[in-house]
Amino acid sequence: MDQATQDPVKYREIGFRSPHPDPQQALSAMLVLTGIEGILRVTVPDRARNAIHVKYDLSEISLFIIEDLLSELGFHLDNSLLAKLKRALYYYTEENELQSLGLHTGQDQSTREIFMRCYLGHSHGCRDERPQHWRKYL
Repeated sequence: MDQATQDPVKYREIGFRSPHPDPQQALSAMLVLTGIEGILRVTVPDRARNAIHVKYDLSEISLFIIEDLLSELGFHLDNSLLAKLKRALYYYTEENELQSLGLHTGQDQSTREIFMRCYLGHSHGCRDERPQHWRKYL
């Protein structure tokens, strides 16, 4: 297959499993991934199925990075045998396609962007609301 016939835009389905504290994992994952560089569209086709459809540009982000980020953020991905086989096949083919296109396969700016967006969205004790000149006092 030559470089002209390879389409860098990919369509994948990412499934989630229960139990999870968030019963709407698919909707939460859609909100996390929306607006990330390289991800063109994220939809929840069927709420009962608990999965999302992702359209992304392989030259900017890969399925491995997307799923790794989701699992790092605490989402429970579907780990059935069929899902693991599909995942391994997608990872392998995307890795080969990236190498044949001469592109790198590491985590980039989109990874940091996702983590920063989630970090800023959570309430935690790492924010000091006091003015700068009051921070040296208890």
